[in-house]
Amino acid sequence: MLITVRGDVELVARAGHLFDGVTREFVCAARDLATWAQPRAREAVARRVAAVPGRVEVRKLLSPAALAGEEARSHLRRLAAAGTQVRISSRPFPYETIVIDRTYAITAGEAAAGAREYTVTDEPSLVGGVCSLLDGVWEAATELGAYLGTDRPHLDDAERAVLRTLSLGHTDEAAARQLGLSVRTYRRRVAALLATLDAETRFQAGRRAGELGLTT
Repeated sequence: MLITVRGDVELVARAGHLFDGVTREFVCAARDLATWAQPRAREAVARRVAAVPGRVEVRKLLSPAALAGEEARSHLRRLAAAGTQVRISSRPFPYETIVIDRTYAITAGEAAAGAREYTVTDEPSLVGGVCSLLDGVWEAATELGAYLGTDRPHLDDAERAVLRTLSLGHTDEAAARQLGLSVRTYRRRVAALLATLDAETRFQAGRRAGELGLTT
């Protein structure tokens, strides 16, 4: 089987039964928590795990972007406390992927005309290749608790506001007016932000923030 569907609704209609049928392992690799947004998929896995406690291994492999907000970090901590294995990878994902029981693979492509395309397959050679790639990234990734325990910077609301003005390319004068600050104070905050992000330039600060999954 190798099918391509367009949009979340068609994905659930054509492949929703696969989520209901998970028996051993459910693996999800995604950039952030918003990728797989269909409630039915999430609820199906949750029901299955509850029905056979201890038998379904759930693993989530995410990029640092998934930790951009405190709400997201708290959600992942709750998942980990409930038994889900969560790891954070600094390596970019070419495709966001779900693997069910190492038998089915669902990969997400680019959005076209407002709807994402998904490829669903149970071809052993394709599923095996996807599993091998995911296993390699998983082994190199960092467990959630250890990742959150590193010296990764956490920006407060004021620092995020300054970061947003940098991403928008405002002049110092315009940015200072927008934030209700003097130009001197704004520049001082920019300098402090660069130090926090270990960046020498404003461009590096923006890139570093993106690498760390810090929202702008």
